[in-house]
Amino acid sequence: MNVPASTITMLPNPRKTTSVRPLGRVDIGSLRSAVLAIPESAWDAENQGKPNHRYKAFTDTRHIIFRFITNHEDWRESADWPLWPAWRSVLIPVMEQATRPYGYGRPAYPRVMLARMPPGGEILPHVDANPAAQWPHKIHVPLLTNPQVGFRIGEKVYHFPEGDAVEVNNLGIHAVRNDGTTDRIHLIFEYYDLDQPDPGWINKKSPG
Repeated sequence: MNVPASTITMLPNPRKTTSVRPLGRVDIGSLRSAVLAIPESAWDAENQGKPNHRYKAFTDTRHIIFRFITNHEDWRESADWPLWPAWRSVLIPVMEQATRPYGYGRPAYPRVMLARMPPGGEILPHVDANPAAQWPHKIHVPLLTNPQVGFRIGEKVYHFPEGDAVEVNNLGIHAVRNDGTTDRIHLIFEYYDLDQPDPGWINKKSPG
């Protein structure tokens, strides 16, 4: 018998950070060059088709999607987007370097995207509340930034330098401001261990 989603306590993955987890420096050279060569027309076109238009917190931010979940209730259901085959060879090495500290033998990447915030842009305070956000690690790799970009988690504001990979707590209140004069572009992806047992609550949720 299915249990109504509203009655289920969705305990998050205990392996996720509750603040910020530094993952070390990664070689972003090839990826950064490729991203900076993307024409404005491509940014605009890809942003128009993004599946996260419904998130009001992202008004100032454009996205290019490579992989995305197909079910907001379940991180295990995801799909490649059209650009993934052309970009995977330059994305995967960066993602593998960033996630090496976890030591997972069978990793999965349900969401992979670029996020570009203009000068003066802002991501409003929010929590990634959908069930599919409860389990994977949320990882950022800054490709272009400036000292006036601040990432707030709770009451603390962080600055993430280019090439420094970090896991952030997406289940707490977080926000971003770009008070500088240049764009802020991050590779953002989710990551989890296929060998880690699924939480019991995911299999109790009602379909849809």
